[in-house]
Amino acid sequence: MKSMYAHIRNAWKKPWEGYVGELMWYRLQKWRREPVVVRIERPTRLDRARALGYKAKKGIIVVRVRVRRGGRRATRPNKGRKSKRMMVSRKTPKKNLQWIAEERAARRYPNMEVLNSYWVGEDGRYKWFEVILVDRSHPAIRSDKQLSWICNKRGRVFRGLTSAGRKARGLRRRGKGAEKVRPSLRANLRSKSS
Repeated sequence: MKSMYAHIRNAWKKPWEGYVGELMWYRLQKWRREPVVVRIERPTRLDRARALGYKAKKGIIVVRVRVRRGGRRATRPNKGRKSKRMMVSRKTPKKNLQWIAEERAARRYPNMEVLNSYWVGEDGRYKWFEVILVDRSHPAIRSDKQLSWICNKRGRVFRGLTSAGRKARGLRRRGKGAEKVRPSLRANLRSKSS
Protein backbone atom coordinates (compact mmCIF):
# COMPACT_ATOMS: atom_id res chain seq x y z
CA MET A 1 0.00 0.00 0.00
CA LYS A 2 1.58 3.28 -1.16
CA SER A 3 1.36 6.44 0.87
CA MET A 4 -0.14 9.64 -0.50
CA TYR A 5 3.35 11.16 -0.70
CA ALA A 6 4.57 8.22 -2.85
CA HIS A 7 1.71 8.79 -5.32
CA ILE A 8 2.52 12.51 -5.56
CA ARG A 9 6.24 11.74 -5.99
CA ASN A 10 5.58 9.23 -8.80
CA ALA A 11 3.27 11.69 -10.59
CA TRP A 12 5.98 14.39 -10.53
CA LYS A 13 8.72 12.07 -11.86
CA LYS A 14 7.32 12.58 -15.38
CA PRO A 15 5.36 15.81 -14.92
CA TRP A 16 4.28 16.22 -18.56
CA GLU A 17 2.44 12.88 -18.48
CA GLY A 18 -0.75 12.02 -16.59
CA TYR A 19 -2.81 14.39 -14.47
CA VAL A 20 0.13 16.63 -13.51
CA GLY A 21 0.71 17.46 -17.20
CA GLU A 22 -2.94 18.43 -17.67
CA LEU A 23 -2.88 20.61 -14.57
CA MET A 24 0.45 22.15 -15.63
CA TRP A 25 -1.03 23.35 -18.92
CA TYR A 26 -3.68 25.39 -17.07
CA ARG A 27 -1.35 26.45 -14.28
CA LEU A 28 1.28 27.94 -16.57
CA GLN A 29 -1.32 30.07 -18.34
CA LYS A 30 -2.28 31.56 -14.98
CA TRP A 31 1.28 31.82 -13.60
CA ARG A 32 2.52 33.80 -16.63
CA ARG A 33 0.11 36.64 -15.76
CA GLU A 34 1.09 36.73 -12.08
CA PRO A 35 3.85 38.89 -10.53
CA VAL A 36 7.42 37.54 -10.33
CA VAL A 37 7.20 36.63 -6.61
CA VAL A 38 3.84 35.35 -5.35
CA ARG A 39 3.06 34.10 -1.87
CA ILE A 40 0.98 30.91 -2.04
CA GLU A 41 -1.29 29.25 0.49
CA ARG A 42 0.14 25.73 0.25
CA PRO A 43 2.93 23.96 -1.68
CA THR A 44 2.20 22.63 -5.17
CA ARG A 45 4.43 19.60 -4.53
CA LEU A 46 3.65 18.62 -0.95
CA ASP A 47 5.97 15.59 -0.93
CA ARG A 48 8.99 17.64 -2.08
CA ALA A 49 8.24 20.52 0.30
CA ARG A 50 7.94 18.15 3.28
CA ALA A 51 11.19 16.40 2.34
CA LEU A 52 12.95 19.78 2.30
CA GLY A 53 11.72 20.78 5.76
CA TYR A 54 8.34 22.43 5.17
CA LYS A 55 5.76 22.26 7.96
CA ALA A 56 2.23 23.69 7.91
CA LYS A 57 2.78 25.97 10.90
CA LYS A 58 3.11 29.65 11.72
CA GLY A 59 6.43 31.19 10.80
CA ILE A 60 6.79 29.22 7.55
CA ILE A 61 5.57 30.49 4.17
CA VAL A 62 5.95 29.32 0.56
CA VAL A 63 6.43 31.69 -2.37
CA ARG A 64 6.49 30.93 -6.08
CA VAL A 65 9.20 32.74 -8.06
CA ARG A 66 9.40 33.17 -11.82
CA VAL A 67 12.85 33.37 -13.45
CA ARG A 68 13.59 34.02 -17.10
CA ARG A 69 15.41 31.10 -18.72
CA GLY A 70 18.74 31.17 -20.53
CA GLY A 71 21.95 33.16 -20.12
CA ARG A 72 22.47 36.84 -19.47
CA ARG A 73 21.09 39.30 -22.00
CA ALA A 74 23.91 41.46 -23.35
CA THR A 75 23.72 44.66 -25.41
CA ARG A 76 25.21 44.14 -28.84
CA PRO A 77 27.98 46.70 -29.54
CA ASN A 78 27.52 48.87 -32.62
CA LYS A 79 31.23 49.72 -33.07
CA GLY A 80 33.72 47.65 -35.00
CA ARG A 81 34.93 44.29 -33.79
CA LYS A 82 34.59 40.70 -34.82
CA SER A 83 31.29 39.12 -33.89
CA LYS A 84 33.36 36.57 -31.95
CA ARG A 85 34.67 39.39 -29.70
CA MET A 86 31.33 41.08 -29.06
CA MET A 87 30.71 39.20 -25.78
CA VAL A 88 27.07 38.70 -26.66
CA SER A 89 26.53 34.95 -26.87
CA ARG A 90 27.18 32.36 -24.16
CA LYS A 91 27.23 34.94 -21.42
CA THR A 92 26.04 32.75 -18.57
CA PRO A 93 25.85 33.56 -14.86
CA LYS A 94 27.85 31.57 -12.31
CA LYS A 95 24.62 30.89 -10.44
CA ASN A 96 21.91 28.47 -11.45
CA LEU A 97 18.36 29.77 -11.95
CA GLN A 98 17.15 28.11 -8.76
CA TRP A 99 19.69 30.05 -6.67
CA ILE A 100 18.66 33.29 -8.42
CA ALA A 101 14.99 32.52 -7.59
CA GLU A 102 15.88 31.94 -3.92
CA GLU A 103 17.72 35.28 -3.75
CA ARG A 104 14.74 37.13 -5.23
CA ALA A 105 12.42 35.60 -2.66
CA ALA A 106 14.84 36.53 0.16
CA ARG A 107 15.00 40.15 -1.03
CA ARG A 108 11.20 40.34 -1.09
CA TYR A 109 10.94 39.00 2.49
CA PRO A 110 13.98 40.43 4.33
CA ASN A 111 12.88 39.23 7.79
CA MET A 112 12.84 35.60 6.61
CA GLU A 113 15.50 33.02 5.86
CA VAL A 114 15.45 30.68 2.84
CA LEU A 115 15.19 27.06 3.95
CA ASN A 116 15.11 25.40 0.53
CA SER A 117 13.38 25.38 -2.86
CA TYR A 118 12.20 23.08 -5.64
CA TRP A 119 11.15 23.20 -9.30
CA VAL A 120 7.42 23.39 -10.14
CA GLY A 121 7.23 24.18 -13.85
CA GLU A 122 8.73 25.70 -16.96
CA ASP A 123 7.89 26.78 -20.47
CA GLY A 124 10.04 28.11 -23.32
CA ARG A 125 10.64 31.44 -21.61
CA TYR A 126 10.39 31.00 -17.82
CA LYS A 127 11.08 28.59 -14.99
CA TRP A 128 9.09 28.56 -11.76
CA PHE A 129 10.43 27.55 -8.36
CA GLU A 130 8.72 27.39 -4.98
CA VAL A 131 10.85 28.72 -2.13
CA ILE A 132 10.28 27.78 1.52
CA LEU A 133 10.90 30.75 3.82
CA VAL A 134 11.21 30.66 7.62
CA ASP A 135 10.69 33.57 10.02
CA ARG A 136 13.78 33.47 12.27
CA SER A 137 12.19 35.47 15.09
CA HIS A 138 8.86 33.61 15.31
CA PRO A 139 8.28 31.88 18.68
CA ALA A 140 6.88 28.76 16.94
CA ILE A 141 10.15 28.42 14.99
CA ARG A 142 12.38 29.16 18.00
CA SER A 143 10.70 26.39 19.99
CA ASP A 144 10.83 23.84 17.12
CA LYS A 145 13.70 21.35 17.64
CA GLN A 146 14.13 20.70 13.92
CA LEU A 147 14.02 24.34 12.76
CA SER A 148 15.46 26.37 15.64
CA TRP A 149 18.98 26.18 14.12
CA ILE A 150 17.93 28.68 11.43
CA CYS A 151 17.20 31.41 14.01
CA ASN A 152 20.94 32.16 14.37
CA LYS A 153 21.61 32.26 10.61
CA ARG A 154 21.70 35.41 8.50
CA GLY A 155 21.67 35.59 4.70
CA ARG A 156 22.24 31.88 4.00
CA VAL A 157 21.09 32.25 0.41
CA PHE A 158 23.41 35.20 -0.35
CA ARG A 159 26.40 33.20 0.91
CA GLY A 160 25.52 30.17 -1.22
CA LEU A 161 24.64 27.92 1.71
CA THR A 162 21.30 26.57 0.44
CA SER A 163 21.19 23.33 -1.55
CA ALA A 164 21.00 25.14 -4.93
CA GLY A 165 23.84 27.47 -3.88
CA ARG A 166 26.07 24.60 -2.81
CA LYS A 167 25.43 22.86 -6.11
CA ALA A 168 26.41 25.96 -8.12
CA ARG A 169 29.60 26.30 -6.03
CA GLY A 170 30.62 22.74 -6.92
CA LEU A 171 30.28 21.41 -3.38
CA ARG A 172 28.48 18.23 -4.49
CA ARG A 173 31.83 16.95 -5.79
CA ARG A 174 34.28 15.23 -3.46
CA GLY A 175 37.73 13.66 -3.68
CA LYS A 176 40.09 13.77 -6.63
CA GLY A 177 39.50 16.72 -8.96
CA ALA A 178 37.60 18.70 -6.33
CA GLU A 179 40.55 19.92 -4.24
CA LYS A 180 40.04 23.59 -5.00
CA VAL A 181 36.32 23.94 -4.29
CA ARG A 182 36.71 23.92 -0.50
CA PRO A 183 36.46 26.08 1.52
CA SER A 184 35.75 28.19 -1.58
CA LEU A 185 37.22 28.92 -5.00
CA ARG A 186 38.24 32.44 -3.89
CA ALA A 187 39.94 31.19 -0.72
CA ASN A 188 42.04 28.77 -2.78
CA LEU A 189 42.95 31.49 -5.27
CA ARG A 190 44.08 33.80 -2.44
CA SER A 191 46.22 31.11 -0.81
CA LYS A 192 48.02 30.45 -4.13
CA SER A 193 48.73 34.13 -4.85
CA SER A 194 49.93 35.04 -1.36
